Amino acid sequence: MKIDILTLFPNMINPVIKESIIGRAIYEEKVSINVIDFRAYSKNKHKKVDDYPYGGGAGMVLTVQPVIDALKAIEGYEHAHKILMSPQGITHSHNHAKTLSNHEHIIILCGHYEGFDERIRSYFDEEVSIGDYVLTGGELAALVLVDSVIRLIPSVLNNEASHEHDSFSEGLLEHPHYTRPASYDGEAVPEVLLSGNHAKIAEWRHKEALKRTKERRKDLYKKYLKKQEK
Repeated sequence: MKIDILTLFPNMINPVIKESIIGRAIYEEKVSINVIDFRAYSKNKHKKVDDYPYGGGAGMVLTVQPVIDALKAIEGYEHAHKILMSPQGITHSHNHAKTLSNHEHIIILCGHYEGFDERIRSYFDEEVSIGDYVLTGGELAALVLVDSVIRLIPSVLNNEASHEHDSFSEGLLEHPHYTRPASYDGEAVPEVLLSGNHAKIAEWRHKEALKRTKERRKDLYKKYLKKQEK
């Protein structure tokens, strides 16, 4: 997979993509990430990329020229799946990440200031949000999206099946996990997990996932029940 990220603050992104699973995926050439400072494409003599909004109002608006020139400079941009990070977009989810993981080339635009010139939107395939709140820029949101997508690419995780039972992958929150020691500060690991009976362990984990989802995310729990009724 190839990922291009258009941003005004590459130093917010570059250190992060060198670490952990993303960094390993890049090192093993399972994904390439190109971070582009679209300020470099501004034709303004002062390299400005924003201006006052027509009609007045607070804040500054990203201008069309540097963003779209930077976009068009990306090889194969016409066929890439182009994402605009925006609080007005669809809410990113596990299923959305799975869909994005099937694309060969993704381009992500990180917004800043008050917003975008509306004409920028017509060049992108979708707008994506990571939640109902506003950030100072799209860089952190873009990193969340990138991380959630890359880990779903085949062979990126050491254990091929490790993401198949993540929270949300089956419509439920994940079951509790335990590791050594078997007892700590008076609290013991559930005996079923020490039994070696894989069928009983799977049953326990499913029941715990249902219980946790019902307690913490009633909306997901109701969706799961409706899905099971079909």
